[in-house]
Amino acid sequence: MDVAHKDHLLAAFHGLLGAAALLLCVLAEALVFALQRSMTLYLVPVSAMLLLCRYRRRRAAGGSIGLVDFSCLKPPRRLRLPVAGLIEHFNLIGCFDGGSIEFMANAIQSSGMGNETYFPPALHYLPPASTHAHAVQEAHMLFFPALDDLFAKTRVPPSAVGALVVNCSGFCPAPSLTAIIANRYWMRADVKTFNLSGMGCSAGSVGVDVAAGVLRAHSMSYAVVVSAEILTVGWYFGKDHGKLLLNCNFRTGCSAVLVTNNMAAPVKYRLVNMTRTNTTATDRSYCAGYREEDDEGITGFTLSHGVGRMVSELLRAHLVKLSLSILPWREKARYTAALLVSMRRRGQDKLAGSSGSGAAPMPDFRAAADHFCLPSSGKPMILRLGKGLGLGEREMEAALMTFHRFGNQSAAALWYQLAYLEAKGRVRKGDTVWQLGIGSGLKANSLVWERVAVADDVAGGRDGRNALGPWMECIHQYPMWET
Repeated sequence: MDVAHKDHLLAAFHGLLGAAALLLCVLAEALVFALQRSMTLYLVPVSAMLLLCRYRRRRAAGGSIGLVDFSCLKPPRRLRLPVAGLIEHFNLIGCFDGGSIEFMANAIQSSGMGNETYFPPALHYLPPASTHAHAVQEAHMLFFPALDDLFAKTRVPPSAVGALVVNCSGFCPAPSLTAIIANRYWMRADVKTFNLSGMGCSAGSVGVDVAAGVLRAHSMSYAVVVSAEILTVGWYFGKDHGKLLLNCNFRTGCSAVLVTNNMAAPVKYRLVNMTRTNTTATDRSYCAGYREEDDEGITGFTLSHGVGRMVSELLRAHLVKLSLSILPWREKARYTAALLVSMRRRGQDKLAGSSGSGAAPMPDFRAAADHFCLPSSGKPMILRLGKGLGLGEREMEAALMTFHRFGNQSAAALWYQLAYLEAKGRVRKGDTVWQLGIGSGLKANSLVWERVAVADDVAGGRDGRNALGPWMECIHQYPMWET
């Protein structure tokens, strides 16, 4: 039986069962009234109805979410653009002055990016072809190979997908990006589609949250979350240094994720925790990253001054909320004791008139997660964030190597990092993976997954090479550390 038809039959059965239970309670209430029994008996049917409603609400809201599998696009070799070739490309385009080219060259060379990253076809032209048609072609190039691979490896047909979420910050065509996918794969008429824009690098976590909410609220089995950034219309051709960073770090990439609320199905991971925090209500945070026109009328994305400090404040609030949910009790007790000792020492130093130099203690997040996927925003930022979280070189390896090999693919980068960890064979059954995304707004979103599958061939039929995903031809070269 087709999965979509099965979902409809189950939904009809649950609805019929609920209607029958409600009718039974009403008949019991009428019987008590007709027989003129004690008033206390009226509470029995009412209580039964309330318990039924509560059960159905909790069943809808508290269902487990599993990750069946995911796919990451490896762009064709012809789209590769080494660092030296990119800098030469900047010179040949003709729209950048010498200062802008020098700024971008220094930013790229200090970012930790390698020579194997990819640009979309339109940006290889001289001059680049930033047209709507080329952007739509880039969307096709990104979405379709990733989704083809996802449906093939999971053996779940597109007709079984009940919800589709697409994350793309800077490109919103009509028909929508979800419509492009639904049309290509002949998805069913009642598929729930959602387009998320302007969310930045945290959109992947937001997309999973949206998909999980839809799965819990409706009777369906599968949802797909696609994350990509269309660079064709996102490049900046002006001279404002605050807007040129997007040209330096962002590269082509796409991920497709299949999630389900049917834990009887073969799944790789179980969603353990989902935490979202934003500081959008404050103007400083709201304006930390935004798209605007420069003095010449050229549109670009600006990172404001002091964004690092604002991200630190956001993470502090986010980690407090997250740590309450994921840290084991032993680590919570240790951190509480260390915090009390630190507060007492600071109080003593204040009374003595000296300024305490010791840093505030931090929880050991390595006690809460075995593997880490961090915002892929360049080597300096990854190292700064990892040091702030108390992580070592091995914990930051996936983020650093993913940026070196593929650059920053926005919301898709977290899935390339998970693919790296899987290709290295490090994620074992029972391990937990923490995906942390930070996006414009500002917002910080975390997903914590538990590995429930024993081997990488959950869906069956995959050989060892295919299990390596986008790292198939190069995983043996990593980690690659600078000397």
